[in-house]
Amino acid sequence: MPGEPHGVVPRGTGAPDSSRFLHSFAEFPLSQAQRYYLTIANLATARGPDADLSFQGSSPQGFADALQEALRKPIVFDHWKAKQPDPDNVDPSLAPVDPDATVRAQLNDLHTDVEVVTTLTHSVLRHRLFILIGPHWQLHDVAAA
Repeated sequence: MPGEPHGVVPRGTGAPDSSRFLHSFAEFPLSQAQRYYLTIANLATARGPDADLSFQGSSPQGFADALQEALRKPIVFDHWKAKQPDPDNVDPSLAPVDPDATVRAQLNDLHTDVEVVTTLTHSVLRHRLFILIGPHWQLHDVAAA
């Protein structure tokens, strides 16, 4: 894949594996954009834990549009935050947006490949993915954009 890879996540179940892998650099803002390569095994059944906030489509382009909007605008995060038991106690490091974030997704065999380019930290990306599709994704690679 293009760029200098920072590492590869072993096969597993989405967010938990990727959170352990990138925990060390998930805490600080990125000065340059990173390119994240993800796979979703079955986009048609990948759903987040809250049906009101979850991605409801099945097309790769629909998902790319939903994730891109969730990264560019605070709407999804703000709705999620308002539903928390103590919204004022939500970690503010999960709130940033990147108006220049881009997301591409395409069907590849029976899974969906997703490429995200953003300056947001891995923890923010992971959180927005969890809101939209829960743990139904797998991080494969991260490279400088």
